[in-house]
Amino acid sequence: MKQMIDEWRHVFKLDPDKVISNEDLDAVCMSGTDAVMIGGSSGVTYDNTVDLLSRVRQYEVPCVLEISELDAVVPGFDLYMIPMVLNTPRAEWIIGRHQQAIERYGYIIPWDLVVPEGYIILNPESTAAKLTGAIGGLSISESAAYAQTADKLMSLPVIYMEYSGTFGDMELVSSVRRSLSRSRLFYGGGITDTKTARLAADAADTIIVGNIIYTNLAQALTTVSAVKDL
Repeated sequence: MKQMIDEWRHVFKLDPDKVISNEDLDAVCMSGTDAVMIGGSSGVTYDNTVDLLSRVRQYEVPCVLEISELDAVVPGFDLYMIPMVLNTPRAEWIIGRHQQAIERYGYIIPWDLVVPEGYIILNPESTAAKLTGAIGGLSISESAAYAQTADKLMSLPVIYMEYSGTFGDMELVSSVRRSLSRSRLFYGGGITDTKTARLAADAADTIIVGNIIYTNLAQALTTVSAVKDL
């Protein structure tokens, strides 16, 4: 499990609540990306998740589910990514919903396929931030402290810095990455072209490319070679 994640440099993230044609999905899955992640902040259901999984499963690319809704948990993924929002005062997004999920599904959870993620949500205007009550405006030292808590105290394999729709502060991201000793640093938000992909890939271990798939697929596809050529 950890070995698979450690090999990822580029991941495309698909939203089950958004429409993507078969032609565009083919381009995404055949692009050379290291994995396809399925997940979203709103509108995710069992039906649209299982539909998207069945379409991606026609390709050999690893496919992982980032769980945001209990009712949308679908069997058949290679891994299950479990977000734990670190910078929120609301315990439900750190452990509450996770306890509920284990109480409900614990007897069938494939634990060897489960990957917990320590999320640091840094765009206060994003849907995810508003939903979880994430604290915005974090300094470099505050962000690094959250990340080190997840890395050194919680032993989480992944720290996910999420700017969701806007390109973030790469100095901050780089500083957080240097503070980690075991966790792999994912970065997502505002990656729209070769330039932003390279900047993000220099700052983080793995970049997540999502929204641009639906607005400019040609630009989205350039992010793969931008990372692989580094």
